[in-house]
Amino acid sequence: MTRQLHLNLFINGRGHHEASWRAPGASPLALTDIRYYVEMARKAEAGLFDSIFLADQLALGPDVAQAPRTWLEPVTVLAALAMATERIGLIATCSTTYTEPFNLARQFASIDHISGGRVGWNIVTSWLAAAAANYGGAVQVGHAARYDRAEEFLRVVTALWDSWSDDAVLDDRAAGRYAREGAIRRIDHAGAHYRVAGPLNLPRGPQGRPVFVQAGSSETGRRFAARHAEAVFTAQMEKATARDFYAELKALAAAEGRAPDGVLVLPGLSPVIGSTEAEAARLAWELNALSDPEVGRSRLSGRFGGHDFSHLPLDRPLSPEDFPDPATVEAARSRTEVIIGLVRRERPTLRQLLEYLAGARGHYVTAGTPERIADLIEDWFRDGAADGFNLMPPVLPAMLDIFIEQVVPILQRRGLFRRQYAAVTLRGHYGLQRPDVRF
Repeated sequence: MTRQLHLNLFINGRGHHEASWRAPGASPLALTDIRYYVEMARKAEAGLFDSIFLADQLALGPDVAQAPRTWLEPVTVLAALAMATERIGLIATCSTTYTEPFNLARQFASIDHISGGRVGWNIVTSWLAAAAANYGGAVQVGHAARYDRAEEFLRVVTALWDSWSDDAVLDDRAAGRYAREGAIRRIDHAGAHYRVAGPLNLPRGPQGRPVFVQAGSSETGRRFAARHAEAVFTAQMEKATARDFYAELKALAAAEGRAPDGVLVLPGLSPVIGSTEAEAARLAWELNALSDPEVGRSRLSGRFGGHDFSHLPLDRPLSPEDFPDPATVEAARSRTEVIIGLVRRERPTLRQLLEYLAGARGHYVTAGTPERIADLIEDWFRDGAADGFNLMPPVLPAMLDIFIEQVVPILQRRGLFRRQYAAVTLRGHYGLQRPDVRF
């Protein structure tokens, strides 16, 4: 079978550009209006996307007065979207640091049942320093400790999803037997971080368990992904680094005894699309002109664990020495490495860096015609840099509409993307096997 491109829609605010909420093409609906998420999910389903994805953060940003950083809790939203869509996969972020395994296992198993097998879990360890204060902690849990906790968390939730065999439910009303004896068992987990008796109090979902998605690209994050992830959302600022990441992650998966094609790599892509190159460049310039550099400076500080960048002038070229060592950062370490790599290569001013990050926070940002965007996607896909893309439209729904109407047909004509859904589950869309129950 010919290798097919995978497309995920990342729904974030009114778009991924920092100033998207002010742009003419942004949705007029409130970010707390479920109709907004339903509209975006249905558009993506009409465009035959594999999945949609909702991120999360566990604290209010300090720049809320100038930038909307609020949205509905994502797991709750997935339950609503499961009833509003039929085929598209539904992925939400949930933290292993600030969530109990039993609660998460119940929520995602429930949504897998509600959706008929379309749920995915984006596994995060919660890098935002302010989140700790909302969950009873005086200080943020360190980077290594967060991943250590995540490893045990994965063992617990997987055991809970496997605590029911696939044939446990009889529902034999005439005989008065609901479940098969011996087909449901306790897990009796006692570890360094969790003590969970089990079993889960609902049957195994249609997919067995959710599709595991991961987005950490630090050394620890890559090894975690190689052991567990089935799809990886990654931030890459150029094709060369994307190819290196792709090759390394596939090799790490193979070293873990996994099939490399069972780990999909989906770099973030945020394209501004215009009918001509000049129009695309103009639209990108207009978006950047709406952004506030001080909001960008605040967000940059958050990425570096609260580091103070207030002394840096906006128009002096930067150097890596202007930033803390990524190894000392307990926040989003992989993203700090991406940012410092860009500074080392291109020596932008702070204003230029903030404008780039305003586009999609370190993911690949570009502007061009539909044909050029399709060329870029095909090039990365065919040249070992991606299995598909995590599409991050700079403005929603305007740039999503253009992508679906003008870029998707080009990819279909080139034989890269489906013309109809062939599967009914997220695992089916991604070409992944249903895991056997470890009963």
